[in-house]
Amino acid sequence: EVISFSEADYEGVRLPHDDPVVVTLLVELFTMKRILIDSGSSVEILYKHAFDQLRIPADQLKPIKTPLVGFMGEMVHPLGSIDLSVVAGTAPCQTQVQITFLVI
Repeated sequence: EVISFSEADYEGVRLPHDDPVVVTLLVELFTMKRILIDSGSSVEILYKHAFDQLRIPADQLKPIKTPLVGFMGEMVHPLGSIDLSVVAGTAPCQTQVQITFLVI
């Protein structure tokens, strides 16, 4: 299906802009708001606080030995990875995918 935007969708947006894309998605049957979409990122990150709110036992995390390195060279060691179901859209126009997140 075609996704298009009308003039009404630009209300309140100052052009030109380089704002990040922020969406709301259903993750493991929980509505997660303010998800930042960064097409330049090489991993999907889930912060520990959000992971805890999903009430998934920590023993479900798969070990990760490789640290993440940020743009400034700082290293972060993930707590592990986990595959989660993510639903975007509303019926009848929706899709469900499995995404592997690194929990930090």
